Amino acid sequence: MESNSESSTVIPAGNENKGRTVLKEIKEFLRELLDIHDDTDRETTMETVKRDISFKGHNAWILVFSIFVASIGLNVSSTAVVIGAMLISPLMGPIVGVGFSVAINDIDTLKRSLVNLGVMVFLSVLTAYLYFLISPIKEETPELVARTYPTILDVLIAIFGGLALIVAKTKKGAIASVIMGVAIATALMPPLCTVGYGLAIANWNYAGGALYLFSINSVFIALSTFLVAKLLRFPLVKYANSKHRRNTARLASLIAVLVMIPSIILFVNLLREQVFVTKTKDFVQEVINNYPGAEVVRFSQDYKTKVIEIYLIGRRVPDDQIDLWIREIKQVPNFEDVVLEVHQSSDQSSEMASRLSTEVRAGILEDLYVRNQELVENKDQRIQLLEEELLKYRSAGIPFAAIAKEAKINYSAIQEMSYANNVITNFSRIDTIPTINVRWSSNLGPAAKRSEMNKLEQWLQVRLSLDTLAVRSVN
Repeated sequence: MESNSESSTVIPAGNENKGRTVLKEIKEFLRELLDIHDDTDRETTMETVKRDISFKGHNAWILVFSIFVASIGLNVSSTAVVIGAMLISPLMGPIVGVGFSVAINDIDTLKRSLVNLGVMVFLSVLTAYLYFLISPIKEETPELVARTYPTILDVLIAIFGGLALIVAKTKKGAIASVIMGVAIATALMPPLCTVGYGLAIANWNYAGGALYLFSINSVFIALSTFLVAKLLRFPLVKYANSKHRRNTARLASLIAVLVMIPSIILFVNLLREQVFVTKTKDFVQEVINNYPGAEVVRFSQDYKTKVIEIYLIGRRVPDDQIDLWIREIKQVPNFEDVVLEVHQSSDQSSEMASRLSTEVRAGILEDLYVRNQELVENKDQRIQLLEEELLKYRSAGIPFAAIAKEAKINYSAIQEMSYANNVITNFSRIDTIPTINVRWSSNLGPAAKRSEMNKLEQWLQVRLSLDTLAVRSVN
């Protein structure tokens, strides 16, 4: 008989079936947890989306009032007021209508959405422009500046906020709290108000940047709506003419592609810019800030020109070390063409001042002030001690011999003068008072003595530049 050296493992049928059952249960659990098809109310959602597109009557007045509220909030930098304006604004309706109509090939709804969105934007910008034009307060506030240029975070908020919005709208019994939360998070109203502010003060960078931010938010909310509507398989609008239906579907698909491609490119560009800023901060903190004796007081980076400017104070950094930093930063991925410029406080003051912008200089002074405030905090006892030592130093420098000769010439009735430092306390602090004692001639009457004492005291205070000097009569 031949013995088979190879052995095979046989899995019992019961264990295999048990494993399949567990996987099936997990799959079923995840489906129930994440599936939103069964709880989607398609007919109500379509009616709600189309109803919210409308912009006339009440919606028009609500938009105007919300724009005024948002403009006032931005004007006084009140976050709470700005949030209130975003809650009452009807701007979200036409944007959702654009994405939804493209998804279901509804050209008529798409036209209505675009027209209403255009009118809303125009009316919003005009209202904000008129407010800031007549407002006496035109200073830049943090709330205004924050809406002048988009970042990668704004794109991500618009994407996930738009997804949450359309999912909440499609659920049976729409979730109002989610819809209001998305209105706050995506912040459509403040950028339009900032556009009006930029036009009112003729700052085209502000106006263009804020309009850019609004456009990004709108595009990605519409794009998110389009994707969810396609995922939930909302029924396409049917046309009697099959050729017309095909043309409509192609047009809607073309619009979707035209929106998606620039959006993806924009997302990638903003992501690269954010990565550039983050890597710059990391390099400054981990490499340059660790150089002993020198400190970075301000740095700036420009993604377009790839220029990084760093301002140092303290010990001068040798040129060899700066060259090493330049070589190190070029080794960072995608930083090969970066230009690193290091400015030091040991440069000639006029040249350094010309390099630093007003904002940078103000920032440096602010940083130094804050640091000094932290150093002198709770240092009252040290200040008191220094004041006492200063008084001792100033008192010790009195040329008493010369002063006595001049006093005798000016005031012949003086018979004797003495000088001493009196240490006085009120039991909360101690003071050292320079004191000059004067003995007058006995022939001098009381009234004449008082007059001479007043003149002598005034003369000594001016002559010695001591406002704490005391003059006493010992008669």
